[in-house]
Amino acid sequence: MKAIPFLVSFITTGRLHGLGIGSTLSEVDRAIDASFVDVVDSGGLSLRRDYGFFEFSFNPGPEWVMANCSIELHRLASGPAMAETWCKSMRVDFPEYLAWDELRDALSQTPEAPAMKVTDQGGFLEYCAAVADVNVSVIVNDDREARRRSLGHGDVWSVSMWAAAPMQ
Repeated sequence: MKAIPFLVSFITTGRLHGLGIGSTLSEVDRAIDASFVDVVDSGGLSLRRDYGFFEFSFNPGPEWVMANCSIELHRLASGPAMAETWCKSMRVDFPEYLAWDELRDALSQTPEAPAMKVTDQGGFLEYCAAVADVNVSVIVNDDREARRRSLGHGDVWSVSMWAAAPMQ
């Protein structure tokens, strides 16, 4: 699968490889076949699982449960090997750079795409929407620089989801 249809599905459903907010750590282990690093905070109140350019955060309970998920696309500009590894293990092909215009065009052709509210984040634009019980966000580089070893103007920095609180 190519990155854009994958991200359109993520944004419109609030799901990633069948996982969503509230999925357990064991469900993540079954769904994601890639190496990772786990970081538990000193108080044991949160767990961050880092797969390179995918990150999950978990809250404790009888079992760790997913609180948010981020696809850190900006990391691919300096480390495209992460995308190659993900493609081999998870069968999703990510480019080194992904233009917001391309993703927005694909979303505009998707009937179930949510209306996204844009806010300026000082050098970035954040496009947010509520999808069912999940908030989704696309962070876009708004800096006027051209692509080099990092993202250029209009490139997607990250795509995230987290438990819905009423959006303002």
